[in-house]
Amino acid sequence: MTAALLPVLSYMPGHAWGHGPGWFIIIPILWILLIGFLVFTFAGRRRHWQQHAPGSAEGVLRERYARGEIDETEYRQRLEVLRTRVK
Repeated sequence: MTAALLPVLSYMPGHAWGHGPGWFIIIPILWILLIGFLVFTFAGRRRHWQQHAPGSAEGVLRERYARGEIDETEYRQRLEVLRTRVK
């Protein structure tokens, strides 16, 4: 049955790459968008993990504040210095 439908399907518009609304352009664009989305998402998460890691400068500062070694004003001042140097 499938073999009998092949000649009919080949004449239908939009069936092959040569017919229809340019699927040969849309498919690569969709792949590029998907890959770009994945790269953007994982790069953002990696940056977040690096900033909030316990061994990072912000992590050490956060631990010192939690232990009471520094007060809130000093914590905010040092945090601001760290964030301006990173950018």
